Amino acid sequence: MARTEKPAALALLFAALADRTRLRLLNLMSGHEVCVCYFVEILGQSQPKISRHLAYLRRAGVVAARREGKWMHYRIAQPNDEGAARILAETLEALKSDRVMQSDRLKLDRACCTPSRVVLIQGAPVPSAVKGSAALAG
Repeated sequence: MARTEKPAALALLFAALADRTRLRLLNLMSGHEVCVCYFVEILGQSQPKISRHLAYLRRAGVVAARREGKWMHYRIAQPNDEGAARILAETLEALKSDRVMQSDRLKLDRACCTPSRVVLIQGAPVPSAVKGSAALAG
C-alpha cells in the first residue's frame, strides 16, 4: 500500500504546483504567514477563488492554516516526504527570479509596511515571519 501512496502524493504535489495562481500564493507565503485578505488584494482575484486555490495547496500538504478571529492565516507547511520537501524548496527558490513573483512580493511588502494600505484592507493583521521557515524560504 505504501508504494501507491507516495506516487499519489507526488502527483497531487505536482498538480498543485502546476497552476500559476497557486505558485503566486506559495511565493507570497515563502517565509511569511499571510492573511487571505492580502492574497485577494495583491493577486486581484476574488476571495472564493483564492480560498479554492489555498484548499488545493492544503490537500497537497504544502500549506497550513490557522484562524485568528475572523481572519484566516496561511503559511507553507513542510511536507513529510523528503523528496516532496526538496521539490517544494527548489520551486520556492526558482520563483525568486520570476518578475511577476518579485512584483507580488514587493506589493506584499508595501501593503504590510504602508499604514494607509493596511487601512484599505480593513484592519487586516500584518503578515508575520514564520519561525523555522529558513529552510523553505531559501
